[in-house]
Amino acid sequence: MTRAREGTLSPPPPVTGAAPHPAGRSVLARYLALALTWGASFLFIKVALTGLSPAQTVLGRLALGALALNVIMLVTRRRWPRRPVFWAHMGVIALMLCVVPFLLFAWAGQYIPSGLSSIYNATTPLMTMLVTLAALRQERLGAAGVLGLLLGAAGVVVVLAPWNLGAQTGPWWAQAACLGATFCYGLAFAYTRRFVLAYGHDAPTIAAAQITVAALIMLALSPLLATGPVRLDLPVVASMAALGVFGTGLAYVWNTSVIARWGAATASTVTYLTPLVGVVLGVVVLGETLTWNQPVGAVVVVAGIMTGQGVIGSWSGRRSP
Repeated sequence: MTRAREGTLSPPPPVTGAAPHPAGRSVLARYLALALTWGASFLFIKVALTGLSPAQTVLGRLALGALALNVIMLVTRRRWPRRPVFWAHMGVIALMLCVVPFLLFAWAGQYIPSGLSSIYNATTPLMTMLVTLAALRQERLGAAGVLGLLLGAAGVVVVLAPWNLGAQTGPWWAQAACLGATFCYGLAFAYTRRFVLAYGHDAPTIAAAQITVAALIMLALSPLLATGPVRLDLPVVASMAALGVFGTGLAYVWNTSVIARWGAATASTVTYLTPLVGVVLGVVVLGETLTWNQPVGAVVVVAGIMTGQGVIGSWSGRRSP
């Protein structure tokens, strides 16, 4: 998914003894909604797959997400970009950030628990660091970045559990598909930074453009991919509505608001909550089982992300005398 860059707004200083500011509560609500929506996305996918094929699920979420974002563009009176080269870049982004990874996650969702998919999705920041290091030569990882990547890789190995492949968590190739999806995310984020941000469009406009193009691409591919019987019941329809309108649409707007109010660094901590939400919902709602290595590996992955982003170092620095 596309993450907006830090805005110019900053939170006002706290007033001693005053009640929480309504704007602060509103931003906190959006932040929690993001964690819940993105963490629950894999639950929605799992439920949708009971009545739809993986490609049909992707087509539905992209169509509903594009509809929601187009309504936002209309209501907020934003102008669509006009340069043809920008739309060419959007075609690349739509494939790398939406069509391919969505298909990979939906396909893998047929074989592995939704909570495990959410854990693998949490490796996206690590994949982004790795791709950025290779693609953007002007950027170099310091010691914290290297340590973060190593920790993250170790966490992935623990989650993958090569000593016990396929016993309880599903085939290795379905888990590898999830890692392939997050690698696509990393490529897309690096590509966005290199070719798209220079155009100066805000996050909702970029999101609306990429999701709309992705929906059109998936619609064109649907005669080949989105085939098979369709069984729509209330859980399937509700899951698709939540996945499309909220997880693929409104979440981008919430993310932009949180970044503008709290800053990009604080907003990015939602990455630490989404696997927790995904795992808990998988166990509580779907009755999925956890093996010891999954939560342990998830903790190591999150520790790697925090180390690579300098969070752990900054905490230890503030605590030192």
